[in-house]
Amino acid sequence: MEVHEDVNYERIAKTIEYIEKHHKQQPSLNDLAEIVHLSPFHFQRLFKEWAGITPKKFLQFISIQHAKSLLGEKGATLFETAMETGLSGTSRLHDLFVNIEGMTPGEFKNGGELLHINYSYAESPFGMVTIASTKKGLCHVAFCDDEEKGLFELRSSFPKAAYKQRVDQIQVNALKFFANDWSDISEVKLHLKGTDFQLKVWESLLKVPKGRLASYTTIAQNINKPKASRAVGSAIGKNPIAYLIPCHRVIKSTGELGGYRWNETRKKAILGWEFSQTK
Repeated sequence: MEVHEDVNYERIAKTIEYIEKHHKQQPSLNDLAEIVHLSPFHFQRLFKEWAGITPKKFLQFISIQHAKSLLGEKGATLFETAMETGLSGTSRLHDLFVNIEGMTPGEFKNGGELLHINYSYAESPFGMVTIASTKKGLCHVAFCDDEEKGLFELRSSFPKAAYKQRVDQIQVNALKFFANDWSDISEVKLHLKGTDFQLKVWESLLKVPKGRLASYTTIAQNINKPKASRAVGSAIGKNPIAYLIPCHRVIKSTGELGGYRWNETRKKAILGWEFSQTK
């Protein structure tokens, strides 16, 4: 029987949570396999298929200590440290998202009235996502536990819009990023509901490549608002495009990973997967 990607993600997430609670006991491969009801052989294979590396190496990447090490011991910047540790891969994501078109003040104020939104559901390596688009571009990508909750969150963002469950080419192109499929991807446009400040923050996030991290302070400096770290954090927390606008790559200056709108465990899983892909 075929196992869906979201089932595999749940297994990985459960393993990560177990490791966080019992890391001092250094659980063995057998221990980890047992908690997700797989044989050690199949558990090891699942990890390699999902992340491309062994469970032990993967857990090194997702640990807070690894995030702290990226900050460096001698005052190196996040980006310098990442480069020195071999995380120097670049991303085409920012080049493709060349247009961020904020909604008009009227659209912002009236909750999306007169907007026609297509939406659908898809599986990703990190769980189910709700994905939605207007004729101008992608407007919503969010991890969700089930379709009903996903649609509720979407409608909360645009309460007066007209909705149709339909897959369009904008959604298809966007979903290719989860699979690292860069073939035949045309320019992807974003149609976002946000203030000017939020749009600047979200655009800055697109410039943080896969396999690297940035702090809230770094993002504030990048948008020429060096004293606005807290406001930057608030804007990041309202990011409407999960994964593709990579708010998961922002951590605290102390090296702590910080929170994540779609679950901190998921953030650690995504970072571990991305680091493994750039090694």
